[in-house]
Amino acid sequence: MPAQRTFGMDHPHHEWSPIISRPTLRWPANAPVALCVVLVLEHMEWQAPEGSFQVENLAGASVPRAFPDYARLSHREYGHRVGIFRLLDTLEKHGITATIAMDALTAEHYPYLVRHCLDRGCEIIGHGVSVSRMITDNMSEAEERAYIQQSIDALSRATGRTPQGWFGPEYGESQNTPRLLAEAGLRYVCDWANDEQPYPMTTGPNPFFALPLLYELDDVASLAQRKVTVADYQRRLTESFDTLREDGESSGQGRLLALNWHPWLVGQPFRIGAVDAALEHMMASGGVWPATGSQIVEWYQSQNT
Repeated sequence: MPAQRTFGMDHPHHEWSPIISRPTLRWPANAPVALCVVLVLEHMEWQAPEGSFQVENLAGASVPRAFPDYARLSHREYGHRVGIFRLLDTLEKHGITATIAMDALTAEHYPYLVRHCLDRGCEIIGHGVSVSRMITDNMSEAEERAYIQQSIDALSRATGRTPQGWFGPEYGESQNTPRLLAEAGLRYVCDWANDEQPYPMTTGPNPFFALPLLYELDDVASLAQRKVTVADYQRRLTESFDTLREDGESSGQGRLLALNWHPWLVGQPFRIGAVDAALEHMMASGGVWPATGSQIVEWYQSQNT
């Protein structure tokens, strides 16, 4: 059933809010920028289950091939075998704790990765079941509710902790997703890319927030899809931070730089230097608060209650 057409934003999930009219948001130590780095650990299945949805241009290798597409599958798995450790080392070098978006199949089949991320102090949030099974409006509400619960249960068993956040595979949602995530006990979602601050969503009695990613800096969108060069990507990262820092300082409105990186992509040996240099630039500014998704949402909520 299509969404009801209405004036305004044409959806009921949150209120419209121009950033220049909001109450002042100040991060800890009055930092003008909060930095959140989300690393995605998602499993690509050899064959997507019947009835599931997978985007046609799903990144990995060069072009899709006939089954079995070993180039795409093994390119993706590079992140689980090599890239994640290189990225975590780089983040640790700069005093940044990662937020790991992990799907159910990774949690179930890669216990070493789960333990390694926990030992590093990372926050692990829900990321669906697999990248081969994206949430869409083709799911019934009951099917989507079961899908969300399957992801939460898998992470809870693997980590011993109930996840607090959610990032859907390929940003995928249905018109029911925010409400169903809130009803499942989650506190925030990273699928919405429309702001430079967290904001509350209108999902019912359970407090629920958007932690918006800066989609233009998504490594898949930039490097894999738009073919941005490594040097240009580094420049975009540093220029984005500089602008957010300037805006945060001049307006008194703390800004959020939430980055979404895939270890199989920016964890490559010829890209990690650009990530390292960009993070060094950010952290050397003295105007940044590096935090996990939950830490940012908790602080935001404490400032807006």
